[in-house]
Amino acid sequence: MPVIELVKGKTYKYCTCGHSASMPFCDSAHVTKGGGKPILFTAEKDGGVALCGCGKSSNKPYCDGSHNG
Repeated sequence: MPVIELVKGKTYKYCTCGHSASMPFCDSAHVTKGGGKPILFTAEKDGGVALCGCGKSSNKPYCDGSHNG
């Protein structure tokens, strides 16, 4: 997953259903298409962060490198 620029203090909704047209962020597609509810998280600092795109991270919404192995 590419680095995503976040704004400190802003709350984001990370998609867990896989149906969002705004991946990796939730667009509420889970309501009509089914799947998991979003993970709410608040950015701790301004700047880039790698969010999980493979679904394997044990530290969602953040990438932990699980896709490499």
